[in-house]
Amino acid sequence: MTATVPAEAAVRNTSPGAARGPRRRPGRIRRIGLPYLLLLPALLLELLVHLVPMVIGIVMSFKELTQFYIRDWGTAPWAALDNYKVSVDFDAPVGAALLHSFFVTVAFTVLSVGLCWLLGTAAAIYLQDAFRGRGLLRALFLVPYALPVYAAVITWVFMFQHDNGLVNHVLHDQLGLTDKPSFWLIGDNSFFALLTVSVWKGWPFAFLIVMAGLQNIPRELYEAAALDGAGMIQQVRRITLPSLRPVNQVLVLVLFLWTFNDFNTPFVLFGKAAPEAADLISVHIYQASFVTWNFGTGSAMSVLLLLFLLVVTGVYLVLTSRRRRPSHA
Repeated sequence: MTATVPAEAAVRNTSPGAARGPRRRPGRIRRIGLPYLLLLPALLLELLVHLVPMVIGIVMSFKELTQFYIRDWGTAPWAALDNYKVSVDFDAPVGAALLHSFFVTVAFTVLSVGLCWLLGTAAAIYLQDAFRGRGLLRALFLVPYALPVYAAVITWVFMFQHDNGLVNHVLHDQLGLTDKPSFWLIGDNSFFALLTVSVWKGWPFAFLIVMAGLQNIPRELYEAAALDGAGMIQQVRRITLPSLRPVNQVLVLVLFLWTFNDFNTPFVLFGKAAPEAADLISVHIYQASFVTWNFGTGSAMSVLLLLFLLVVTGVYLVLTSRRRRPSHA
């Protein structure tokens, strides 16, 4: 008995299970840490490209940074909250101009996002059923989204020309809808020109997202609704839109953020000095920073814009999450 006990203990100690026991934790740690290790380069690049300039911009908003200190901005005098006070003083010219730009941007964003969603949803529902030429129409609908922004907007600049533009040629010369050729890149019409270009290049993204969301709706629901006598409009109201609610919640938020921050479209369409009717807040902040050379005030406006977008996004996510809970319950 005394000779067999040590032998059995030695066999237990040298068994495969006993040998693998202490090594389980390092292998598990390696498996868990590998995804984070693979994400580390992307996180570092994100930190370098976005977060570092954001922090520098916040610091600049508390400094009296003008063209005299741009060579060594760290030596600029500390302005505390003066730049913010100037930006939100709506009785003064700077604050009044910023408030006007904010209202223009809100109106532009609401109209652009609404039209993009409406056109994209209607086109996706129309192309849901199979028919001859559907693939060609899908490809054509995605052309505005696939084109480079600068090439597309510059094309619209030529189309909006007063004397030889295609828009005036169609509306005035061919259809006779206007008494005389209109100025689309200056004056009040500039807002509608900007809205047209924004919707033209933005609605294909909504079409693409909604079309992907429609693939997850079972066809049996439509067939059962058709047997019950439901028409197309009732099917869209009772089946399509409720099923697309999670997709639309994300889509509307993304379109809102993209449109509210859009800088390329108005800058290429109008140049550095946008008309008053199309003075979006992104171009307004650019003018306050790089045209008047008051980088401190421009940075303060950028921080205020960031805070506004964070608040709106947070409220939107809270409201949509509350609406989603009863449906899951």
